[in-house]
Amino acid sequence: MTTSQLPAGLQALIDRAGGDGKSLPPIDRWDPPFCGDLDMRIASDGQWFYMGTPIARQALVDLFASVLKREEDGKYYLVTPVEKIGLTVDDAPFVAVEMDFQPGEGDAGSVFTFRTNTGDVVVAGPDHPVRFETESDTGGLKPYIHVRGRLEALLARPLLYELADHMVERKIDGVCVLGIESNGEFFPAEQ
Repeated sequence: MTTSQLPAGLQALIDRAGGDGKSLPPIDRWDPPFCGDLDMRIASDGQWFYMGTPIARQALVDLFASVLKREEDGKYYLVTPVEKIGLTVDDAPFVAVEMDFQPGEGDAGSVFTFRTNTGDVVVAGPDHPVRFETESDTGGLKPYIHVRGRLEALLARPLLYELADHMVERKIDGVCVLGIESNGEFFPAEQ
């Protein structure tokens, strides 16, 4: 599907993310030495802080996000070819702030596309699974989508309500389970 053939809502989402040709550095191929931790934190609402002060320039946040890496030990780092610096992430490093839903037609299934607070556009499916966790304090659902590497985005609360409108029921091991279907995959909302 070419850019001119995209549904208007999806094209608008991609345009707000800065286009569909976003190029990221090859951080998964870089293995520089660890240089210590930085007083930098990503709050659960996606706000970035340096030494307790919010980073207000979106271009700077986007730059940092482009070199963000989560390693197998679950720790987050800003990575360049020559150094690796640790930072704190309260929940997920990104927040999905916008969603486009295209219902299935004919043999084509439904598709959910998300835009993050740092401009990533991801289509839920085999390469970008959605998972749901139960919030410990409230018992509510917290949906996440895989963005890249080991990085995920927490879906903003309004998107959870939008997802609820599109949930479907499927039988898994003889039990009816609610979830969403996107790009040929079913993602159960219940564990």
